[in-house]
Amino acid sequence: MKIAIGADHGGFHLKELVRSLVVELGHEVQDQGCYSPVSVDYPDLAKLVCERVEAGAVERGILICGTGLGMSMAANRYEHVRAALCHDHYTARMSREHNNANVLCMGERVIGLGVAEDIVRTWLAVEFSGGRHLGRIELYSKSL
Repeated sequence: MKIAIGADHGGFHLKELVRSLVVELGHEVQDQGCYSPVSVDYPDLAKLVCERVEAGAVERGILICGTGLGMSMAANRYEHVRAALCHDHYTARMSREHNNANVLCMGERVIGLGVAEDIVRTWLAVEFSGGRHLGRIELYSKSL
């Protein structure tokens, strides 16, 4: 699977670890930045990842900032993006299984590295269950 990944300065270190994990799991990563811990604006990085998701250039995206809140709010402004802020493996699983999330958001300053790894592994492995959940997604989204 092709995954676009991006982070602001508050998520830079976790992005580097997540990028390596995603490659280790056999996926192709398109790193959209940032490339150092120098301060940047999170909406700019969210835009780069979300535009790739919307264009179909990647199947999914991962965005990381200090809390994950800014990235999730910025990402959900895009019509064909369903971004989920996840803090544990359960929210990661449910975001995929029930909500068909195509962008994962995390906060480097609020989760540990082990938890982040568990979230990413789960989020990449779980498929959308469809069924009754599809109708709910269609209520607020034109994209699947």
